[in-house]
Amino acid sequence: MNDLYAPLAAALRDRLAIIADQASRQDADAHLDRLKEVSNKIRALECQLPQPIHPQLAHYLQRCSYEKALAFLESASSSAKR
Repeated sequence: MNDLYAPLAAALRDRLAIIADQASRQDADAHLDRLKEVSNKIRALECQLPQPIHPQLAHYLQRCSYEKALAFLESASSSAKR
């Protein structure tokens, strides 16, 4: 994966981990705060990407389809290694 996209991929993974963390949901306010924080980080990292970004990735990020965005980045990364 291009170094420019690595922080975005990491933030996307963090968000998915927070969503999957059942224990975190016990404190709904703290859980929501964690989700908001990582979502803001994703948006900030998106703004730092060199323009134009791939249209499909842009679509996933604009629609908050973060699992698809991560899959796209990981797919692009494995294609680049070949």
